[in-house]
Amino acid sequence: MRLNGEFSSGEEEEVMEKSEVGTTPFSGQKVVVGYALTAKKKKSFLQPNFISLARSKGIYFVAIDVNKPLSEQGPFDIVLHKLSGEEWRDIIEDFRQKHPDVIVLDPPDAIQHLHNRQSMLQDVVDLNLSESYGKVGIPSQLVITKDKDSSSIPYEVTKAGLKLPLVAKPLVVDGTAKSHELFLAYDEFSLSELEPPLVLQEFVNHGGLLFKIYIVGESIKVVRRFSLPNISKRELSKVAGVYRFPRVSCAAASADDADLDPSIAEHPPRSLLEKLAKELRHRLGLRMFNVDMIREYGTKDVFYVIDINYFPGYGKMPNYEPVFTDFLLNLMQNKCKKKLTV
Repeated sequence: MRLNGEFSSGEEEEVMEKSEVGTTPFSGQKVVVGYALTAKKKKSFLQPNFISLARSKGIYFVAIDVNKPLSEQGPFDIVLHKLSGEEWRDIIEDFRQKHPDVIVLDPPDAIQHLHNRQSMLQDVVDLNLSESYGKVGIPSQLVITKDKDSSSIPYEVTKAGLKLPLVAKPLVVDGTAKSHELFLAYDEFSLSELEPPLVLQEFVNHGGLLFKIYIVGESIKVVRRFSLPNISKRELSKVAGVYRFPRVSCAAASADDADLDPSIAEHPPRSLLEKLAKELRHRLGLRMFNVDMIREYGTKDVFYVIDINYFPGYGKMPNYEPVFTDFLLNLMQNKCKKKLTV
């Protein structure tokens, strides 16, 4: 069975050989994590330092063979997965129902919620964080569905009252490179060059800096990334067309060590991030995701969430190894506590 073109298979080199499994300081038992990841995700996430630290804590990773029934593999304490496709969603959901004692990260229906840019941000719209030292919202946006003709986009934008420039993003996030293609539109008539379905968001000047907020269970880590520079009214009046730009939030260049204006570089208030993470964990039903956030230029406490991603590139998060190892151990500890109270 091939899922989304690439997958981890039992025929590949496993991170753990069965003969290597020993005991762990965690209640005298090993913690076995079955994983179903694309080859790219496996390479970026299961790095040698992480595997070594996890083993020292009694955590072992085993590749799930997608060519065999999942129920016949293991036994697993935790299943970690990021494969796309309806077939895989059915497999993992069936496994969850039949093996409620296994921790599955995360429920496929909850993950699917983030595969649509309209639904992913609705939970942010519904939040009330007014008492958390800042305001969090989303940019004004418009969804152009697949049944709309490209030539009608300028009319739809005018009717919605959106202000230029606009960021255009594919509506569906399916893990492919195409789903992360972003465009910046300087004039509404050039919007007819775009192909629905898509989301149009008003561009918010943010000083060329984006905050990637990594959430792993209760842990929150913030990384600053360079982003698109501010666009002046003068520039807007001189430039026309639609321009493709790279996936800014995944740029390798970190802004954490750059000499930046403190008013731009200052992290969002910790209390705001803790409240935001707590609310989104509850509303999304997810434990591993990241939030792309910007601060409106010229303000101190006005923030916008522009994207939410499930199981992001944790390998780019500083010191992700101990954070993720502690997360997995905490999951097992909480599981044991629940068993003792039953």
